[in-house]
Amino acid sequence: MKVPGMRVPGLRRWKVDDLPGVTAVARIDRRTKRLTKRLRPGEIAIIDHVDVDRVSAEALVACGVAAVVNVAAGISGRYPNLGPQIIVEAGIPFVDNATPELFERVKDGDVVRVHEGVVYLLEEMVGKGDLETVESVEAAMTEARAGLSVQIEAFAANTMEYVRRERDLLIDGVGVPEIRTSMEGRHVLIVVRGYHYKEDLATLRPYIREYRPVLIGVDGGADALLEAGYLPDIIVGDFDSVSTKALTGGAELVVHAYRDGRAPGLERVHQLGREAVLFPALGTSEDIAMLLADDKGADLMVAVGTHATLVEFLDKGRSGMASTFLTRLRVGSKLIDAKGVSRLYRSRISTPSLLLLVLTTLITFGVALAVSPVGQIWLNGLRDFWNGFIFWLVGLFS
Repeated sequence: MKVPGMRVPGLRRWKVDDLPGVTAVARIDRRTKRLTKRLRPGEIAIIDHVDVDRVSAEALVACGVAAVVNVAAGISGRYPNLGPQIIVEAGIPFVDNATPELFERVKDGDVVRVHEGVVYLLEEMVGKGDLETVESVEAAMTEARAGLSVQIEAFAANTMEYVRRERDLLIDGVGVPEIRTSMEGRHVLIVVRGYHYKEDLATLRPYIREYRPVLIGVDGGADALLEAGYLPDIIVGDFDSVSTKALTGGAELVVHAYRDGRAPGLERVHQLGREAVLFPALGTSEDIAMLLADDKGADLMVAVGTHATLVEFLDKGRSGMASTFLTRLRVGSKLIDAKGVSRLYRSRISTPSLLLLVLTTLITFGVALAVSPVGQIWLNGLRDFWNGFIFWLVGLFS
């Protein structure tokens, strides 16, 4: 992708079309999640992301980036992460293991050129890496699958450690805060900005309209609800990836805190003039959202965009994802994935059936009036009333 006819101050007079590769404005950030919020179509993303996960890759593709340059290992070999494959299959140039000094030599907003794994600023080469292809990514994924057993063992060890440290919370609900929002006997929809959250929310519209569940947004999941046209009832998380609009929209705020009571997200809440309750716990924010709903008597929890499989847990790139596995065991029968709801749920009365019922009723009513003596009398009276109305209406304009 190129920008036709674009000129850059300080260069000899040339057109971008005359140079090979991709030339565009560079956006740079060590946190991919934060970078995708300000990326514009046609720009080049420079990131520092070990084991690029599926959600980050899908966000980059959705932004319409011209190229991705990663100064870390996009596939480290720990496990077969899904991100690089998504990027290269979308036809986006992906330069991996690039020169780390790129973060010092390129500033946000600079115009750079990427060609065959080399990054140029003006006419100077400022970094280079490995230009990945579908074949090279597949080869790296094959090697990573061989190391998956090691990650499973580590995952199991993290799971046991979580059980030891959070036994009281998991078993007895010790530490769950009191909140204003009532969930007793109600359905709860927990939204995480994860895999296919937009599609899942779209398929759940009839369910949400009919059951009116309590809506919980987990960090960026609150913005996902707003984008879909819903107002979250509760926002849970450390608030590093949720918009100010969501935080000031009136939802009850639950800040995910460390076990020692530190809560970095609380400062932002106070800066916005809002109040929040603290929920100190290990693991992830989606875990505490589920534990909160379970403790407050939710009848059913529907999860959107959350992590459900081992590969998804590992793809999150955090050892703490073992907590999600145990949390799902804890809430068990109350929890169902949104994809299951979209397959199983059907509105009790479909729209075509309702229209057919109304039409049949009107036809039956009309036939009954036409054939019965009482109906004839009623129709004659209706005809006289109509004629009188027309006579009165004509008299207004004569």
